[in-house]
Amino acid sequence: MANLAHVLIKAAERLARDLGQLRFPAPVAYVYNPLSYAMEPHAEYLRRYAANPRRVLFLGMNPGPFGMAQTGVPFGEVAAVRDWLGVQGKVGKPAAEHPAKPVLGFECPRSEVSGRRLWGLFAERFGSADKFFAEHFVHNYCPLMFLDGGRGGKNLTPDKFSGPAARRMTELCDAHVRLLVDSLKVEWAIGVGGFAEERLREALGGRAIKVGRILHPSPASPAANRDWAGAATRELKRLGVW
Repeated sequence: MANLAHVLIKAAERLARDLGQLRFPAPVAYVYNPLSYAMEPHAEYLRRYAANPRRVLFLGMNPGPFGMAQTGVPFGEVAAVRDWLGVQGKVGKPAAEHPAKPVLGFECPRSEVSGRRLWGLFAERFGSADKFFAEHFVHNYCPLMFLDGGRGGKNLTPDKFSGPAARRMTELCDAHVRLLVDSLKVEWAIGVGGFAEERLREALGGRAIKVGRILHPSPASPAANRDWAGAATRELKRLGVW
C-alpha cells in the first residue's frame, strides 16, 4: 500500500500549489504554506503513517506558529515530531516571513502546547507511535498559517475568514478532506475543535462515516487547561471510538 502514501503526497503537493495562488485580504499580511517549504518532513510523515487504511481520522484546523509551521507535521510540536514520531527533514522558509514568527524548523526552541497535549495523550495511551498509527491518523483541515502585520504577528484562524479567497480555500480543503477520508477508508472522523467538526460534516455529507468532536487542546481555551487529556479520552470513549 506504499502507493497510497504516494497518492496522498501528490495530493498534498497539489493542494499546496492551488492554495498558494490565493490572495487573502487584510488583516492577513503573511501566509505560511508548510506543505511547500516543509514538504520533506510532511512527505516522510505520510510515508510512515499513511501507507494503509486507518479507522480513525483526527482533523485539526490549521498550523500553529510553533507546530506545523516549523515541522510540516500536523500539531507538529518539535520534540513530539522528532522524538516520538521519528520524523525529520529539511525545512526551508516561507515566501514572506514575519520577523516575530521566523521558521527555524527543527531548531525552533518554542513548544506548541496544542501539539504537546495531543501527541502526549496518544503517547501515554498507546506507548509507541506505530501502535497509535495502526488505527489512527492526524491531519489538518487547512495547511496554511495566517498572520497579521502587527509587531507580534498575531495568529489568524480561517474560521473567521470570508470573501472569494476564503470560499476557494474551503472548496479546496473540503475536496482534500474527502480524498483523505476515501483513500484511508476512514470509519470515524473526529474534529479537534468545533470548526474542524463543522467542516467534516459539511465536506463528508452523504458519506457513511461517523463524525464526532473532541475539545481543542489550545491553551486559549479555559476548558482545555483543566485536564484536556482526561476530557478528550472520556469523549472518545463515550462516542465508542476508544
